Amino acid sequence: MSVSGLSKSNQNYLKAVWVLGEWSNVPVTATLIASRVGVRLSTASDAIKKLTEKGLLEHARYGSVKLSTEGRAHAVEMVRRHRLIETFLVEALDYRWDQVHDEAEQLENAVSDLLVERIDAYLGHPTRDPHGDPIPSPDGAVERPDASPLSEAEPGARVRVERVSDSDPALLEFLAGHGVVFGAELKIRPAAPYSDAVELVATADGATLSIGKSAADAVWVSDLA
Repeated sequence: MSVSGLSKSNQNYLKAVWVLGEWSNVPVTATLIASRVGVRLSTASDAIKKLTEKGLLEHARYGSVKLSTEGRAHAVEMVRRHRLIETFLVEALDYRWDQVHDEAEQLENAVSDLLVERIDAYLGHPTRDPHGDPIPSPDGAVERPDASPLSEAEPGARVRVERVSDSDPALLEFLAGHGVVFGAELKIRPAAPYSDAVELVATADGATLSIGKSAADAVWVSDLA
């Protein structure tokens, strides 16, 4: 069964479980799911119970929530829809990368499987979305880049931006204004002692930027040789 056969609510819950665990090792709980979906904990708990009964989730009492094999397939299909739509909005309709998340959230539940594949073909089968997140392939394969949070980079390191979290549009707009976007190359400079800041130099133009740890945690980078 295609993910189109599931209700919008079920689609959203399955995608939330996937996204919460994609870039984090923190156990996915009902509380985190409720926050992600935007509902009360009791509502999320009821939905998790029903999805577990349907065989789409695995959830032991008071334990973490995981996707079953079938649930993962549906979740990844929703993630593919979302990220292809984001990419289409940027590439074809000139949206900024900080504008596309909410639009994609509205559209992903309504598009048909055919439209998703037509978008994919139109874009030339992209493998990363505007924020650097991997776009799952039609068969559900996901190639996550080898990256770690910018906050963990050592002074003197040269890095490439592989992914920026899209959870805060204001942060995306700020970072884009300073050239910190997917694919950008940066050099890390020593920050002031006890400042809890990350000092960056953009390789392209030499511009410098200082950001706090919370912003640096949202940026994932790979080392450049």
